[in-house]
Amino acid sequence: MPTVAFHTLGCKVNHYETEGIWRMFMERGYERVDFEKNSDVYVINTCTVTNTGDKKSRQVIRRAIRKNPDAVVCVTGCYAQTSPGEILEIPGVDVVVGTQDRKHMIDYIEQHKKTKEPVNGVSNIMKNRVFEEMEVPEFSDRTRASLKIQEGCNNFCTFCIIPWSRGLLRSRDPKNVIEQAQKLVDAGYKEIVLTGIHTAGYGEDMKDYNFAMLLKDLETKVNGLKRIRISSIEASQITDEVIDVLDQSEKIVRHLHIPLQSGSDSVLARMRRKYAKAYYKEKVMKLKQALPGLAITSDVIVGFPGETDEEFQETYDFIKEIGFSELHVFPYSRRTGTPAARMDGQVDDEVKNNRVHKLIELSNQLAKEYAANYEDEVLEVIPEEHSTDKDNPNQLIGYTDNYLKVAFDGTLDMIGKLVRVKIAKADYPLNQGRLVRVLDDFAYENVKVN
Repeated sequence: MPTVAFHTLGCKVNHYETEGIWRMFMERGYERVDFEKNSDVYVINTCTVTNTGDKKSRQVIRRAIRKNPDAVVCVTGCYAQTSPGEILEIPGVDVVVGTQDRKHMIDYIEQHKKTKEPVNGVSNIMKNRVFEEMEVPEFSDRTRASLKIQEGCNNFCTFCIIPWSRGLLRSRDPKNVIEQAQKLVDAGYKEIVLTGIHTAGYGEDMKDYNFAMLLKDLETKVNGLKRIRISSIEASQITDEVIDVLDQSEKIVRHLHIPLQSGSDSVLARMRRKYAKAYYKEKVMKLKQALPGLAITSDVIVGFPGETDEEFQETYDFIKEIGFSELHVFPYSRRTGTPAARMDGQVDDEVKNNRVHKLIELSNQLAKEYAANYEDEVLEVIPEEHSTDKDNPNQLIGYTDNYLKVAFDGTLDMIGKLVRVKIAKADYPLNQGRLVRVLDDFAYENVKVN
C-alpha cells in the first residue's frame, strides 16, 4: 500500500482542505503516515499570507525532500498558487498544484512517476468562478467539524495577498452544504464551524440565495445538529436579515468573530476596509441586542504603514469601548506584492512590538472581564480534548457556546458530547468548571453529578 504524509501551514481553510485531499488519497488506496516518517508521497499545503509564511513553507518542503529523496514531493496551497516557479526551482519538488484543481493531484503524481519530469498544475485563479467541491465527512482529530462554504475574496484590502492566491468570491452550492452538514452530524459531530476565505460573503455571487438563508436552512434541514458557529463575519456582511436570523436561531452560538483591523478611520481608509468605526460600532450594538451575552472576538493589525501614536490610541480606545471578549493582535507584516508594502511611513519594529504588547494586555483584561460575567453560571460545553496538566489528569477541556475555554473533571467518553458545566472559577485563558450533567447520550441521560 503506498503511503502519503501531510504538512499543513496556515489557516483553518488549509487544514480543512488537507482533510479533503487526504480523502482523495484514501479512495485511491493510500495509507496516511506521520510527516516525520518515511513516506512515498509528501504533500505540503502552504501559506502565503506573509513573507514569513513563504519562508516557513520552503523550510518544510526542504525537510520533506531530505527525509526521503526518492519520494514524490507535491506542493499545494496559497504559496503554490502565487509562486509556482519559485517552488519548482527547489531541487526535489516534483508536483505543484495551487488552490484549485486538487482533484488532479494524484494523476499529476502518477504522471511524474512515469516521466520523472516536474509537473506544474497551477492555472490562473482569477478566471475561476466555480467552487471546488471536496468531500470531508469526518476529520482526523475528530472533535470539531469545519464546513467550508465559500472560496475567494473580492475585497482587495491593501495589506492582503489572499485574492491573488484564492481568487474571487465563489459560493458552494447550498444543496451540497446541507448534504455535507448532515454527513458530519451523522458521523457524530454536534457542532459545525462554517468556514471559508470570506465566510459570510457566501451567496454574494448568487441571484436568489444568501448567507442568512443558508443559516436558516442549516438550522431547519439538518437533523441532529446542535450548534452552528460562524468562523468569521465582516461588519459589512452583518445585514438586518442576518441579525434577524441570529435573533431567531436556537442553534447559532453566542460568539462571532468580526475582524476590525484598526479602530482609526484614517488607517481603515489606507487599508481599504469597507467601513468606518461608527458603522462597525452600530452593527455590534444591534448584534448585542439580538444576542444578549454575545462574545465578540476580533483581529487587529498594529503598526500599519503611517500609523501614528494618535491613530494607535484611537484603536486602543475603540477596542475598550466595544468590549471584545478576546483579540488576535498582529504586528503589520510587509507582504511583497501588496499596495501596503510600497507605502511610505513603514513603522519601526520596536514601536510595533510595544503596541502589540499594549493591545495584548488590554485583550487579556477584557477577556477576564467577559469571563467574570459567567462565574457560577451553568453553560453547555462540548469537551474536545483531555487536559495535559499532570496535576489534573482527569480533566477535559472544551468550549462553551460563547467561546469560553473550560476545564472540568470528566471521563474520556464525554469527548464530543454536549454537557452542562458550572463555571466555578472564571479566568483567562482557561476557566475552571464543574460537571452538572451530560445532555445528549441516552446512557447518561439522567446522570446528575453533584
